[in-house]
Amino acid sequence: MGVSFLHRYRRTQRREPDHRLSQEYGRPDILHQASWFLPQGRASLRICIPITADNTESAIRKMKAPFQTAGFELILELRLDYIQDPDLEKILSQRPGKVIVTNRRREEGGLFRGTEEERVGSLFSAVALGADYVDIEASTDRDLISDLKKEMAGTKPGTKLIISSHDFQSTPSEDLLRRKLDICEEWTPEIVKIATMANSMEDNLRVLNLIPHARRRGLDIIAFCMGSIGRISRVMSPFMGAYLSFAALDMKEATAPGQMAVGDMLQIFRLLGATNPGAGVIDEGNSQGVRYRHSSLSAS
Repeated sequence: MGVSFLHRYRRTQRREPDHRLSQEYGRPDILHQASWFLPQGRASLRICIPITADNTESAIRKMKAPFQTAGFELILELRLDYIQDPDLEKILSQRPGKVIVTNRRREEGGLFRGTEEERVGSLFSAVALGADYVDIEASTDRDLISDLKKEMAGTKPGTKLIISSHDFQSTPSEDLLRRKLDICEEWTPEIVKIATMANSMEDNLRVLNLIPHARRRGLDIIAFCMGSIGRISRVMSPFMGAYLSFAALDMKEATAPGQMAVGDMLQIFRLLGATNPGAGVIDEGNSQGVRYRHSSLSAS
């Protein structure tokens, strides 16, 4: 009896699956199934890193940072509202992988100061240049969204549309959240994004509940809460089937309240069993000697 128990203990300490233990307790040994957390048809969790910069050259340098996201799919979000006079063609021609082009309006946390026609016009350009995704807010003038949809229909397939909604004050009721989802879905986007401010832990639950609701309707969704209380939803949303979760290059690069550094988020993912514990996240430094891995979890 003692030898048998010791044998089991040693096996679990080595993180090896003990199928006898699983059979004894009548449950599958899910902790040792590498893909237990992934939605059907998904090969890996997706992480999106926003790229903010003062100018075109700086944006390109940041996009080419030595990312090492073994075990995860990396997407970059190009925030045009941060970049002065961006040369979008030059930036996209040097992108290292998939990119979401966003030009966020001030009412939803962005920095763009021009007219709405100019702002949406940059997304027209992104579509024409073959961007992988464009993100436009559901609160944008309906005629402008309609024109963007027509532009996308007239170009070769490839660019995916993200319709987004951001609430930096609170998280509405479940009924109102579902109404937001309905409004976004009216535009038949490939992906809907809904982000709200968490003022209580319960707010996280309401937003996370949108994910299985949307997926039952065949809709890809990005859904999480902002703010320090909302960090847990940023971590958990991919495990519930969200299309991706956002993380900053480092805490100084955060573009929304509660956004975590990518090194911190992926470390948590590993602790939850999402990939091999020894897999790299991002190089310890780049040519400028900036260290990303050991960033703090302080509020952004």
